[in-house]
Amino acid sequence: METTNKDQNIIDLGRVFRLLWAKKGLFLKVWVCTFILSCIWILPQPRYYMSEVKLAPEMNGEDVGGGLSSIASSFGFNIGGIGGQDAIYPELYPDLFESPEFIVGLYDIEVTTKDGKLTTNYFDYMKNHQKENVLTLPYYKAERAIKGLFEEKDNVPRGNGSSDINPFRMNKKDYKLMKVVMENISCAVDKKTSVITINVIDQDPVICATMADSVKSHLQDFIIRYRTSKVSEDVVHYQQMRDDAEQEYDVAMRAYSRYCDAHTNVILQSFQSERDKLEGELALKQNSLTAMETQLQATKVKLQEKTPAFTTLKSAIVPIRPAGPKRMLFVLGMLILASVVTAGYILQKNPQEEPK
Repeated sequence: METTNKDQNIIDLGRVFRLLWAKKGLFLKVWVCTFILSCIWILPQPRYYMSEVKLAPEMNGEDVGGGLSSIASSFGFNIGGIGGQDAIYPELYPDLFESPEFIVGLYDIEVTTKDGKLTTNYFDYMKNHQKENVLTLPYYKAERAIKGLFEEKDNVPRGNGSSDINPFRMNKKDYKLMKVVMENISCAVDKKTSVITINVIDQDPVICATMADSVKSHLQDFIIRYRTSKVSEDVVHYQQMRDDAEQEYDVAMRAYSRYCDAHTNVILQSFQSERDKLEGELALKQNSLTAMETQLQATKVKLQEKTPAFTTLKSAIVPIRPAGPKRMLFVLGMLILASVVTAGYILQKNPQEEPK
């Protein structure tokens, strides 16, 4: 009994091959139909391109662990953000690309297509100038029309750029467009080296490279504003205090000068006492002005020290070849899938049939 069960569990590959070979005509028909349908589906799909940028940020935060962070980085861990001065360290940069404020800030970037026929902002380009598959376009239009019958009316007006869009409350169409932009723009950080890699996907190669370079600059500006926000406020504060001290010094100087000019030949003790008083006030105002000027210059130096530097390891270039869709791989994959399904159908329909 056990021998019979073992014999049933053994697959005769030779018989399977002969059975499938006997149905080679069916395979040929399936391959032809699959090839034609795959080409009809994949050829109208719009091509897209990819541009990549790599940055190395300056790490000037305090390393509370001494050499521990460098040791941990060799094992793929980064502890530089623990106990440091920055709340946003490189590992959190990819999260910025999921921020509506960050994405909306890209909408006003001016882009030009490869053929030079279109020059507009990125928001208008993504909203009105995207190519679609002509085969699926009627389906999507019908789907949107049907959904529009049941959806509630959106009272939030649609914007035309970053200045018209409120990231806190967006129109449904603007929100969907933002999600598409988020999918086209990605950021990754190497935990060992902290190298930032920015990838941008777009249907036009020139716009793809333009946006990759613009996203890099946008990220740099965002990080610089964050890292220097407190010191920048200090600079404005001390500049105001220095200006006020200068005005007070000028007032004291004019008062002292007018008094001395009006009492040139006077030798009375009351005059000398008032003059000494004005002279003392002038000295105090001068000392205050000097102190504020010193503090202002020190804060400006601190601002320069806090401003991070970024080294561009790989600049954005206009891609020559499209990144997708991979038409040959798609057709080949569909042929392999069709072959597997056909073989399964034949073996299931004729489990005990001997090939002729």
